[in-house]
Amino acid sequence: MRQVVVDTETTGLEVEAGHRILELGCVEIVGRKLTRRHFHHYIDPQREIDDGALEIHGITRSFLRDKPVFADVWPSFLEFINGAELIIHNAPFDVEFLNYEMAMISPDLGVITDYCNVVDSLELARNKHPGQRNNLDALCKRYNVDNSQRDLHGALLDAEILADVYLLLTGGQVSLGLDEVEPEFSDAAGGRRLRDDRPALAVIRADSDEIRRHEAKLAQLDREAEDGCAWIRLDTG
Repeated sequence: MRQVVVDTETTGLEVEAGHRILELGCVEIVGRKLTRRHFHHYIDPQREIDDGALEIHGITRSFLRDKPVFADVWPSFLEFINGAELIIHNAPFDVEFLNYEMAMISPDLGVITDYCNVVDSLELARNKHPGQRNNLDALCKRYNVDNSQRDLHGALLDAEILADVYLLLTGGQVSLGLDEVEPEFSDAAGGRRLRDDRPALAVIRADSDEIRRHEAKLAQLDREAEDGCAWIRLDTG
């Protein structure tokens, strides 16, 4: 499967107020491995930036004046993401902005989900860690992902961090060179069942000395524990 982790930075929080995308960052994952391919562009939003947004990403209007507009970036962005599964943290926010930018170019472009499936990694995190903070910084701390360079938000840096977090959140990089071992196979009805041609496991029994030392340890626990040794009660129950 080809996946693309996407992050945006914007001039403000609401498309209804005419806010625009000013940075796009994307990181590619293929077969749950980072490929080192990425897509990154600063974009002239053709409007002023809210002070609150500026405090978050630090990208100024003067810095963006010579950058391409979204319509110029769109063809190469679409080429990079087309047909992939998009991984976005708090996806409704970014998707709304992407759809808005696409509509500004032409209503005939449709919406981003016409080209890609979208997975919200924030929703995945909330399902896995209910009642806990699940913003990107909190997930970095939980999964020991280095975000020490994240003094300010940046689309490409955040996409790179989210890619690491997503792989850990969903079980890590699963390709471990074990693909040739098949613990299961399909039966004629299309169901799955365990293989029955594995060699029997060897049974190694404790010798008399190991049994004696085990019983002595249980007796010690029975003397020292407040409620005695549960194993002895089970054996004699």
